[in-house]
Amino acid sequence: MAPRLFPCFGASSRRTAHHKRHATADEAAEEQRRGGAVLVELFSSQGCATSPEAEVLISRLGRGDFELDVPVIVLAHHVDYWDYVGWKDPFGSSQGTVRQKAYVEALRLDTMFTPQAVVQGRAQCVGTDQEGLLSAIASAPRFPAPTFQAKFQRPSPDTLQVSLAGALKSKVDGHGVNIMVALYESGLVTDVSKGENKGRVLSNDFVVRKLEKLCSIKDVSAKKTVSGTVSFPLWEGFNSSKCGIAVFVQNSGYQIFGSQNFSLPHNV
Repeated sequence: MAPRLFPCFGASSRRTAHHKRHATADEAAEEQRRGGAVLVELFSSQGCATSPEAEVLISRLGRGDFELDVPVIVLAHHVDYWDYVGWKDPFGSSQGTVRQKAYVEALRLDTMFTPQAVVQGRAQCVGTDQEGLLSAIASAPRFPAPTFQAKFQRPSPDTLQVSLAGALKSKVDGHGVNIMVALYESGLVTDVSKGENKGRVLSNDFVVRKLEKLCSIKDVSAKKTVSGTVSFPLWEGFNSSKCGIAVFVQNSGYQIFGSQNFSLPHNV
């Protein structure tokens, strides 16, 4: 992989693009009145020199440091294509890279880069661009939050099982959607000894440890109960108090149509 294919952008870059959605002004206003959370996804790497700044921004966003008029759910996907430059990101995965590549195609971008923020699957900006990110959040279409109830079990010491049942609160047409479930972890601290961030101690929050599909559905009413179960392999040192579950609805174009967040019980 040639480095030029994967730029690492800093605060001076102001690349913002919106994937246009065909909707009338009345439809957009109605979405705002319905008021669910906006999903913000960061694509990052500990091997990228400017990603730590974006990680701080996403952590502040998730903590509620900004006075926003809309609720947000944040996820940080660590990609693995920077691992060759000297530091292997312990949270990097091919799954994060594949998801970012899908957004590059869906949003018709020229290349992949870090840090990149994607909002509701429809708009993107450089992950260090606070003004661009907050603007994208403010203008993002909003949808009702699903009303899932969650049950958590540990069928084995190294497995977390999550069972979900509830309504999507939005009608699903014949094109269908996927219900995705992300297990994320916060409060991660890494002492980086190599690479572009050599000598730095990096803090990471809302890091996606695993992303699974609950189910695929189509032709479903907004009130119909949807249910399913996913299992996540756990890692050494797993601490439920540092973890959470994000559930979101996405179509084949990776646009988000509702999301919901759960903290894990301390005793799971």
